[in-house]
Amino acid sequence: MLTLLCVCFLLGSTAASKIQSRLSSYTGEFGAGGGTIFSYSSDQLNGQITGIRVKENPSHVLGIQLQYGGIWGPYYGSASGTLFEVLLYRGENITQVSGKVASYVNELVFVTSRGRIFKFGQPSGTSFNDFPLFEGTVLRYISGRYNTAVLTSIGFHWGTQPGCYYCKDGAK
Repeated sequence: MLTLLCVCFLLGSTAASKIQSRLSSYTGEFGAGGGTIFSYSSDQLNGQITGIRVKENPSHVLGIQLQYGGIWGPYYGSASGTLFEVLLYRGENITQVSGKVASYVNELVFVTSRGRIFKFGQPSGTSFNDFPLFEGTVLRYISGRYNTAVLTSIGFHWGTQPGCYYCKDGAK
């Protein structure tokens, strides 16, 4: 009986890990790094990404803020710079992020499921292009590093749209 239970547990664990691997992907941070770590991993419990705010200057992306289900998460980055805000349409998701990095994050380009493209920062440095590895997955959250002046690195976490736990009425 104990042997059967152990075999069932091992088979269940293997199946679960294969399922999980098709629900999420992450390729790592782009940029030099250094500074304070940030992550929107807990904010995704409020629903899907519904807005993006980015501060930039003529050379770099200075900071970022994401909105989930109508609730703005914390802002990470410099207090200075020009602020831009983009709100996504209901049901619209981010399906690709590209940009350029050097010592800092210089440019971010977001592409949505409706074909809209949002560019922030300046196109200089080494190019990157990130997108989900599995069909049916979208951008769930962003993590990275920042200092008092700029974003120093950024990473993108892709996954399915789970039911939201703390959604406001009407925000899914």
